[in-house]
Amino acid sequence: MTERTCLSIVLAAGEGTRMKSAKPKVLHEVAGLSMLGHVLRAVSDAGGTAAAVVVGPGREDVAAEARRLVPDASVHVQSERLGTAHAVLHAEEVLARGFDDVIVAFGDTPLVTADTFAKLRAGLAEGAAVVALGFEAADPFGYGRLVVEGGALLAIVEEREASEEQRAITLCNGGLMALSGAYAVEILKWIGNANAKGEYYLTDAVAIARNMGLRAAFVTAAEEDVHGVNDRVQLAAAETIMQVRLRDAAMRAGVTMAAPETVFLAFDTAFGRDVVLEPHIVVGTGVTVEDEVTIRAYSHLAGCHIAKAATVGPFARIRPKSRIGEGVHIGNFVEVNRTSMGAKAEANHLAYLGDATVGAGTNIGAGTITCNFDGADKNPTVIGRDVFVGSNSTLVAPLTIGDEVLVAAGSTITQDVADGALAFGRPRQAALPGRGAEKIRSNKVRRAERKAKEAAGKA
Repeated sequence: MTERTCLSIVLAAGEGTRMKSAKPKVLHEVAGLSMLGHVLRAVSDAGGTAAAVVVGPGREDVAAEARRLVPDASVHVQSERLGTAHAVLHAEEVLARGFDDVIVAFGDTPLVTADTFAKLRAGLAEGAAVVALGFEAADPFGYGRLVVEGGALLAIVEEREASEEQRAITLCNGGLMALSGAYAVEILKWIGNANAKGEYYLTDAVAIARNMGLRAAFVTAAEEDVHGVNDRVQLAAAETIMQVRLRDAAMRAGVTMAAPETVFLAFDTAFGRDVVLEPHIVVGTGVTVEDEVTIRAYSHLAGCHIAKAATVGPFARIRPKSRIGEGVHIGNFVEVNRTSMGAKAEANHLAYLGDATVGAGTNIGAGTITCNFDGADKNPTVIGRDVFVGSNSTLVAPLTIGDEVLVAAGSTITQDVADGALAFGRPRQAALPGRGAEKIRSNKVRRAERKAKEAAGKA
C-alpha cells in the first residue's frame, strides 16, 4: 500500500451547535487529543501522503489545529453548507494534483482506526472506483442503508428516501468513503441535489460510479469505529470506548491494572513492561513510564518521564517537564513540577518541588517546599547528591545546595550551601563546614545496620 499516494480530505466545517460550546466541535478532546487530531493520526497511520481539511468560515482555530498536527495540510473554507459532496469539492485544487487514492473522513469520528482506512484503500487497490464503509447497526434507524446485491454495492440510500424494504436493511452507512483519484473529481461533479434536503450527498457517488461503468465496493467495520459525536453525551461515550481501547492495549503490552475501569490514559501514553497501576490514576498527555514502575492510587501524571523501578504515590502529582529517575520514590501528597529527580532520590511525604534539580540519593523531608516563584519569575533550586533535607524546610530559590549537605529540620535556606555543610536557619541561616557530610555518612551506616538486622529477622 505504501507505493500508492493517498489524499485524505477531512470534513470539519460543522458548527456543532448541540455541543453548546464556544469551541468548535472537532476541537473537543478524547483521551487528550482533539477529535480532528484522532482522525488525522488514523489516516496518516494508514499511509496518507497528503491531507486537506475543510473548515467553516472564521474557524482559524480549527485550521491552526490541523496545521499543528499536519504542518503541510491544506485548509479550505466551506462558506455554505450544501452537503458532504459539496464540502469535498472545496479541495478540488488539491484533488487535481493527482493521487491514487482519496479518502473522505469526518472530523467528529475520533474512534475510526488506521485499519479501517487501510481496508478502504485496499478496495481501491483491487480496482474499485468507490469504496464505502458499512457497519451492522444494532438499531439502524436514522442511518443510510447500503444496498448490496451479489456482494456488489448498488447504492447508498438515506433513510428518509428509503423504501420500506430498504429500511429493513441493517447494513448501514458509516460515512467514510474512498474514491479512486483518477475518477474522484468527475464523480463528485456529477452529484446533484435532487433530494428531500436539496443537498449534494457524497453517498450518491456509488450510483454515479456504477452509471459510469465503474465498480463500487464496500468494506465493514465495527459500529463503534464510526461513532460520531454531536453532543457531550456522545463525547463521553467516545471517551469511554477510547479508554477501554487504551487500557486493553496497555495490559496486553505488560501493564498490570487492579481496577482498569478507574484508570484514565492519554492517547500518547507510553508504558514499559511490568508497570503496575493501582486504582484511580489519571495520566495526561506526554507521559512515558519505563519498566517496573509502580504508580500508586489516586495519582495524577502529565507531561513527565518516569524511569525504571520508580514508585509514585499514592496521592502524588507529577506535572509537565518533570523527570523521575531510576528507583526514585515519590510519596503521598508530593507535587513535582518541572523538576528532575536523580536516581534513588526520595520525597516521601507532603512536599512541593518546583523548578528543581535533585541529585541522586537525596532525601527530601516531609513538608519541604522549593519557593520557586518570587511573584514575577520562576527560579531554580539545585540540590546535589546524597543531601538530606530535614522536615518542614523552606528552600528559597534561586538556590544551590551542594553534595552531602544536611539541612536541619525547620530551616529556611536563602543562601547557597557548599558541599558537606550542615545548614540551618533558625532564625538566621548558618553553615558548619564538614558537619553535614559527617552526619550523612553516619546515618548511612546506621541505616545499613538497621536493614541488615531487619533482613536477618525475616530470614
